[in-house]
Amino acid sequence: MFGFIQAISPLFVYGSLAALLGGEIILLFVVILLWIQNRRLKKKLHTFFSGKEAKDLEKVLLDQLQETKELDQEIQELFEISNRLRELGMKSIHKTAVMRFNPFKEVGGNQSFCVALLDGKNSGVVITSLHTREGTRVYSKPVVLGQENNFPLTEEEKTTITQAIQGKPPTV
Repeated sequence: MFGFIQAISPLFVYGSLAALLGGEIILLFVVILLWIQNRRLKKKLHTFFSGKEAKDLEKVLLDQLQETKELDQEIQELFEISNRLRELGMKSIHKTAVMRFNPFKEVGGNQSFCVALLDGKNSGVVITSLHTREGTRVYSKPVVLGQENNFPLTEEEKTTITQAIQGKPPTV
């Protein structure tokens, strides 16, 4: 029954045993490498989870996502508020200039003046006061985009508007 074993040459048997032993050594080496990789992965996972379960980590990530959405909404609201404040700032008066002058030679001193009050778009009003012996007269003229609007401007008024637009200090 086992006569075929006697027919196998001892060289073949020893070669087969050597091959099996070599294969086992290679498998042992692969098992050791996999064991080392597994240990490293476990250390990394332990550091990553910090003693928490995967469900806890998922909850943390979902909470962070919710907080990010809320912060994004708050940032959008602040951006809208900022735009509204900018629009209001452009409508408010923040460019001014004053110029005193003497329009008549017979009246002494620079009693007359021009005041330019402009917004961020260089629109607003120029107020002029002319002082004479008979009294003082006050005029106001609209200014649109730094130009006259239906009322001609005097040279003093134009100069005052230019000074306000350029942000120059008032002249006396």
